[in-house]
Amino acid sequence: MGSENGKNEKCKKFMYSYDEYEEQGKGAETLVEDILADPDFPALRELVIGDWGNSWEDGCQKILDGIVEQAERFSHIESLFIGDMDYEECEVSWIIQGDYSRLWAAMPQLKELTIKGSTDLELGEICHEGLESLTIICGGLSQSVLRSIQDAKLPGLKKLLLYIGVEAYGFDGDENTVKELLEKADFPKLTYLGIEDSEIQDELAQVVLESKFMGQIETLDLANGTLTDKGGELLLKELPKWPNVKKLDVHYHYMSDEMAGKLEALPLEVDASEGNEDERYNGEIYRNAMLTE
Repeated sequence: MGSENGKNEKCKKFMYSYDEYEEQGKGAETLVEDILADPDFPALRELVIGDWGNSWEDGCQKILDGIVEQAERFSHIESLFIGDMDYEECEVSWIIQGDYSRLWAAMPQLKELTIKGSTDLELGEICHEGLESLTIICGGLSQSVLRSIQDAKLPGLKKLLLYIGVEAYGFDGDENTVKELLEKADFPKLTYLGIEDSEIQDELAQVVLESKFMGQIETLDLANGTLTDKGGELLLKELPKWPNVKKLDVHYHYMSDEMAGKLEALPLEVDASEGNEDERYNGEIYRNAMLTE
């Protein structure tokens, strides 16, 4: 089993190679046992789970079930990332996820949860007093997942970062889906709102700027999507109304250099790097979100 210690010795990543899966029979069903056997595990605070050997065929359900069943032994884990793998290991749209319904009650100490991949992802009824950060990185979020977040009871949530994605890889809603989420969600402590990686980024920028959260957030993240000068104009017009917003992230965009420069001149921290140019084919304009397949 491969493992990596990060700069923080309290964080460790566990994963299997494809050879371990093929030759040693390793997989999702053995990973929790191997994690618990690691001598470093009792001192960890952050647990990162990468490729479980065949992530494109078998989901991580057995990993989730193992954590729930051994909840007491995972009681010191405050940060959990499931699915941390690059495209060479498994394309994000191929990662088969699982059902997190039982995880909320099993890990009351959890402060941060990051999920990569949305195929077969279910969040169930979310109720967690202590969770401060929820991030989902994927090529497309389903309406069912978005509804779980919309109805979530997360009174301590400070950061919400969602990759909306595209229809071909799982997003089956539109800007009104996100509008409803932001209207109905109740996150009184939210200071970081990220709605990114979409082909309708201009529309989503407007939805976010009209949301109730604008009066409380400090970071607005609309990165990795198809934001154009239309969305940029909205940001220029609306952001001065919200002096509480200290940081704007719109990196990876389709704005003109002039518009990016205007945003960077705003009296806050702005990342408007990674500008892209429209692609034209047979008279049609094409723009791509950063992460899809």
